[in-house]
Amino acid sequence: MAETLNLSSPPDSDSSSISDQSVSSRIGNRSLRVAKKEKQKLEAVDPFVSALKYFSDVDAGTPVVGNDEFESNLVRVERVAYSKGLSPNAISIMLEFAMSLRMGTSPCVRVLKCLIPASVVPQEAVVRAWVWLGVGKIPPSTQVLFIKWVLTIFDMIDAKDQLRAIYGFIFSFVTDENMCPFICHLLYLLTRKGSVRVFRVRKLLELQSKLGRQPFLLHLLSLYKVFCPELVTLSIPSRMRSGFRNHNSHWKSALIAVQKRNNSQVASSTSLPFTIKDKPGSRKRKHSHLQMPALHSVVNKQAQTESSSTRKVVPLVQVQSFAELLDNIHRIELPSQMGSLLGSSLALQYLDCVQDESALLRLNFWLGYALHEEFLFCGDGGASQNSEEARLFLNKLLSTQHFLQEGFSSTEAFLYKFLCIWDGSLLRPQILELLSNIPVVPSTQIRRLLFEPLMQLFFTSSVFFKCGMMECLNNMLLKWLTWHSVYALEDDLDISLNSQTSINMTLSGFKDSVMELIHFVGRLASVGLQLEGCHTLFLNFVLDFYETVCDTFLKYGLPLVVMPPAGVFYPALFATDPVSVDRLAHIMKRYKVNLVSAKSQEKNTEQAFHISRQTVREFNHYMVAMVNCLWNSKMFHTGMGVELGEELLLKSNVPQYWKSFDLIHHPAFMSYAISFHQKCWPGRKDMDLNSIKHSKPWTWYLEYLYSQGYDGLKQIVPAQ
Repeated sequence: MAETLNLSSPPDSDSSSISDQSVSSRIGNRSLRVAKKEKQKLEAVDPFVSALKYFSDVDAGTPVVGNDEFESNLVRVERVAYSKGLSPNAISIMLEFAMSLRMGTSPCVRVLKCLIPASVVPQEAVVRAWVWLGVGKIPPSTQVLFIKWVLTIFDMIDAKDQLRAIYGFIFSFVTDENMCPFICHLLYLLTRKGSVRVFRVRKLLELQSKLGRQPFLLHLLSLYKVFCPELVTLSIPSRMRSGFRNHNSHWKSALIAVQKRNNSQVASSTSLPFTIKDKPGSRKRKHSHLQMPALHSVVNKQAQTESSSTRKVVPLVQVQSFAELLDNIHRIELPSQMGSLLGSSLALQYLDCVQDESALLRLNFWLGYALHEEFLFCGDGGASQNSEEARLFLNKLLSTQHFLQEGFSSTEAFLYKFLCIWDGSLLRPQILELLSNIPVVPSTQIRRLLFEPLMQLFFTSSVFFKCGMMECLNNMLLKWLTWHSVYALEDDLDISLNSQTSINMTLSGFKDSVMELIHFVGRLASVGLQLEGCHTLFLNFVLDFYETVCDTFLKYGLPLVVMPPAGVFYPALFATDPVSVDRLAHIMKRYKVNLVSAKSQEKNTEQAFHISRQTVREFNHYMVAMVNCLWNSKMFHTGMGVELGEELLLKSNVPQYWKSFDLIHHPAFMSYAISFHQKCWPGRKDMDLNSIKHSKPWTWYLEYLYSQGYDGLKQIVPAQ
C-alpha cells in the first residue's frame, strides 16, 4: 500500500511542474508579442528606425536595381542625416552596411556621402570599416572617399587608441599612389613618438625618390624628425606650402548646416575655417567661421575619463591654474582641436614651457589652413560683411604671438602670399602688426618676398598708410635687433632663426638682411618725403626708424653703422617744425657716440668690425653741414650738401641768404627768436633779429631754446 502511494506521487508532481511551465511559457510568449507590437508601433511612428533595421538585417547579395524598399529606406536615412545628423548607432549601422558591400559597390558612395554625424562617431565603427577596407573588394575611388570622410570627422571620433593600435595597418596603404596623400594626412594626425620606426622612415624616403619631394610626404617626415631626429637625416625645408589638401567640402557644408539647425558647435576643427556660400555661383569665401574652438580634450567625456585613468594623463581642459599645470607638466594631454590653444592662457603657458614641437606643427597646420582659406583664397580681396569677426581672430593671433614672443611659420608664409593681393586697407593695423613679427628673412629672398609687394602698396597709398608702414618696418627692425642681442652666440656667431625652424644664419648673413632692410626704408623714406611734400607726420615716423638705426652697435651689439640717405637728412634739417630738427640733432649725436665706440674697439681688439671710410665720410659731411647751417650761418657755401649758383641766389632777393637756416632765421625756430627778442628788448619798436647774434644774447638765446625741451640741439650745437 505504501509502495502504491509512493509510486503514485511522482506523476502528480510531474503534472504540476508541466502545468507551471506551460503557464510561464504562455506569459513569456505574451510578453514577446507585446514587445513585438510595441516595436512595430514605434517603427510605424518613426520610419527612420525601420530604415536602420532594414540596413542592419539586409541579406548579402540583395539586388539594388528595382529595389523600391532599399530606395525608400535610404531616402529616409539621407533626409535625417542632412537635417539633424545621424546618431552614433546609426553611423555604425550605415558604415557597416556600406563597407561590407552587402548590396554591392553601387550604394557605397551614396551611403558614405550621407554619413553626417550629429554628435560623435564610434571608434569601433571606424576600425571595423578599416578592416573591411583591407579585404580588397572596394573600388579605389571609394577607398579614397572613405579616407576623406575619416579625415573630415577625425576630431569627432570618441577615442583614438584603437586607431593608433592599427597604425601599421593604415601605414601599409601609403604605397598606393591614389591614397598616399590622404593616408599621410591621417598618419600625421595619429602619429606619436612610438609610431616612428626605421622601416617606416625608409618607406617614406623610397616614396619620395619615386614621387618627388611631395609636400604631404615632407610634412609627415618633418613630424617624424621632431620625434626621432636621429632616424630622419633628410633636410626639411623651413618654408613648405600646405601639404594636406582638403577636398571634402560636401561634408563640411553639411556639418555646418546640421550645426546651425541643432544650435550646437560641431566638435570638428575642420569646420572652423569654412562657411556655406551665400550665392551658389560665387567662389568668394566669407569670414564666417573664424571663432576659436572651445578647449576640449576629446568629445566623449566617458572615454576621456577611462583613457586618462589608464594612461595617467591629465587633459589640458581639466587644468585650472598655473600651479596645477606645473604639477602635471609632463602628463598633459593636448586638446583634439589645436586652434583652441589660442584662446587659453594656460595652454599658451604650456607651449612656452615645454616647447612641444609636435604641438607647434599641428597648430601651424591648423592656423595656416584657416588663414589661407579665409583671406588668401577670397576673391574680393577679403572685403566682407563679417570683417569684425576676422579682426577679432587676428587680434587673438597677435596676442598669442606677443605672449610666445615669436611668430608662427604658417603666419609668415601666409603674409608673403597675402601681400601680393592686399589692397592696403583691409584690416590694416592687424596685417601690419603681423608683418612686423616675421623673423629675419635671408637677404637673397627679402626683395622678392617683402620689398616688391610693399613698394607697390607704398607708392599707391595715402600718407597715413605710409606712416603705418614706416612704423611696421621700424618694429620689424627692433625685433630683429632685439632677437640678435638675446640669441646670438658669442663663440661661432651662428643664429637660429626661430624655435620652429632648423635654419641657421651666420652673423654676416644677418648683417646683410638688416642692411638690406635699412637701405630699403631709406629709399622709401626719400621718395615718400618728396611725394608728400615733407609731411611732418611722415617725417616723424621716418625719424623714429633712424633713432633705432643709429644705436645698432651700442644698444643691440650688432657691428653695423648705416647713415641715413641725403633724401632723409636734409628734409629733416630744413623741416618747418622744431621737433624734427631737434630729433635729427639727437640722432646725429647717437651716431657720433656709436662711431667713436666702434673706432676705439677697432684699435684695442682684433675681433672688432671695421668701419668703412665711406661711413665716416658721410657722418663728417652731415655734421659739418648741420653745424654750418644752424650755428655758423654758412648755408649754401662751397662744400655744403646743398649748393646753389651765386646768380640764382642773388635773383632770389633774400638778404644775407647764408643766414636763412641758422637757429635764428630757420623757419622752425623763427617764432622762438621773435619771442626771445621781445622778452630781451621789450622797448624796441624795430625788430632786429641779427642782434641776437651778439655774444651774450646768443648764449641767452641758446639757453632759452634748451629750456623749451630741445635737448638734441644742446647735445650737437657747441656753446659759444
